[in-house]
Amino acid sequence: MRYKHFVNADVDVSEVAVGTWAIGGDNYGPVDYGASVEAIRRMIDNGVNLVDTAPCYGNGYAEKVVGDALAGGYRDRVLLSTKFGLVTSANGYDRDSSFKNVMREVESSLYNLKTDHIDFYFIHWPDMNTPFAETMTALELLRKQGKIRFIGVSNFTVEMIEECNKYGKVDVQQPPFSMVDRQFTDLMKWGVERGIDSMTYGSMGAGILSGKFRTTPDFPEGDTRLTFYDYFREPKFSKVQELLKVMDVIADKHNAPVSQVALNWSCQKDYVGTSLVGVRTIQHADENCAAFDWKLDDGDIAALDAELDRLEL
Repeated sequence: MRYKHFVNADVDVSEVAVGTWAIGGDNYGPVDYGASVEAIRRMIDNGVNLVDTAPCYGNGYAEKVVGDALAGGYRDRVLLSTKFGLVTSANGYDRDSSFKNVMREVESSLYNLKTDHIDFYFIHWPDMNTPFAETMTALELLRKQGKIRFIGVSNFTVEMIEECNKYGKVDVQQPPFSMVDRQFTDLMKWGVERGIDSMTYGSMGAGILSGKFRTTPDFPEGDTRLTFYDYFREPKFSKVQELLKVMDVIADKHNAPVSQVALNWSCQKDYVGTSLVGVRTIQHADENCAAFDWKLDDGDIAALDAELDRLEL
């Protein structure tokens, strides 16, 4: 496993981390509780030292899976990340980063995760009805109490982060980033220059960068891979199929799966701290972690970047 140093947090983090949105069972394909626990543990056994989750992933289900997976000494081997601010409602989710809700949610997450502290605690989405000063006051109080160690923001702009920093210290951020979603590259570069390292989500493009989907999949209506992402819809789907042809050549050159090409492309960027990757089975865990036994060379990266620019991905 390879690791990078997070500056503001002053910790070393594995270049790939466990993402748990998919195993929450919330419109993201089938899930298996036992297999999820085994997969998380296998990632840790392979050197991964960060597990990321959130209470809204299956309305607490993913956090409970993580809590069980980290029993038996695994909690002491990882940095644990979760979030707050998306509250289940009749409309789906409401954003609430008020002082009162932060204090409510942290206790729920600590209970679900079976731990006495959270390492990285993220504002999941900006709540424009609550002043950032109020939210940051709550987070700095939790830090002082020892219930959290580091403060994170997810899906925030530069201006929002700067406003948060007036009332505390943002240590990390979590934007989407992959070969098929490079829109926040400048934000990540801005952050790393200031010690705000990035945990990127959507690192495998909801699975499309694994090479598994060569024809349009028949996902059920409401599947998150269709509603949250646009990779499986035209015109992007056809563009990704063109990209996969280049990825196939590079994968064959290195005798590796296409998924490992995608992971190395992201993680070899100096502005990417770690890539969050969903994992459902121990086979997925082994394949993900084996990506860090080798690297793309300069020619590989140049070929991939040229194709991404040509396709305007």
